Amino acid sequence: MQIEHVEPIRGPWPFVTWRVCGSSDGQPSVWSSRHHRKNLRYFLRGTTPQPVAATTPWRDWLWQPDQLNWWIAMVFAAGSLLFIAASLSSLFPKLWLHWKPGAQTINAIFFAGSIPFTVAAYLQLVQAAGAADATTSAETDTLPAQPKCRWNQCGWYPVHIGWLSCACQFAGTILFNFNTLDAMLPGINWFQQDLLIWVPNLLGSLLFLTSGYLAFAEAGHANWSWHPSSISWWVVAINLFGCISFLIAAILAISLPDGPHPLLLRYSLAFTFLGACAFLIGALLMLPESNATHELQ
Repeated sequence: MQIEHVEPIRGPWPFVTWRVCGSSDGQPSVWSSRHHRKNLRYFLRGTTPQPVAATTPWRDWLWQPDQLNWWIAMVFAAGSLLFIAASLSSLFPKLWLHWKPGAQTINAIFFAGSIPFTVAAYLQLVQAAGAADATTSAETDTLPAQPKCRWNQCGWYPVHIGWLSCACQFAGTILFNFNTLDAMLPGINWFQQDLLIWVPNLLGSLLFLTSGYLAFAEAGHANWSWHPSSISWWVVAINLFGCISFLIAAILAISLPDGPHPLLLRYSLAFTFLGACAFLIGALLMLPESNATHELQ
């Protein structure tokens, strides 16, 4: 097979997300940051892929509890569904017919949704730490070993874009835990609302946006990329849209001395809904991403 000219090293400065490595059979092999971090099957276009087991039927993607990527996707999806339910309950109080949840109930649903986000973000951080450790231990011209996860080890690998993305996301989810928990506090004034609810929400959303952009740059090996034929690109692009929506929602949710403006609050909930929908789609797309064999170029 004819191998096209391939750049030996790629990545958005100062990170490296792509490296061509030597191989014992004479064919070059490639290390791709996201694909290695997520333990995905991939090969360089123009080379012969390694034999793999039969393709998993799409119906079986929904139940793969032995796969870490499956748990990450499902737990993220659960948190997204709870955020969608809470947003819709606020936007359309009559949606549930005979059940009309009050503000405290809706805030409790938001808080419940923030817990799966934190759990899934922690799983991703542990996964990224294992990949970063394997990459750091490997020689420059050799393919890193498969990642090994240690459940009590998050590591410290800020020079690895995948780990940094996951670390920012995990920190953001912690702030969302505080933000959604504080929203259930009774009898607080506008300043306390901004300090205890809006500030953690804004900071968490900024961390989410940082995480989403780093993941987008990692998957595309550049600050900006357009790869609509790649399912990995769609995962990170849709998640980035969700991060932008969450940040807009956070900005609009500021509380003023006269109380939150009803129209701004409604727009904030609408963007929260859009962001949660994007995260749900991104989480579900991780299922086929994890079961595909990716051809890289």
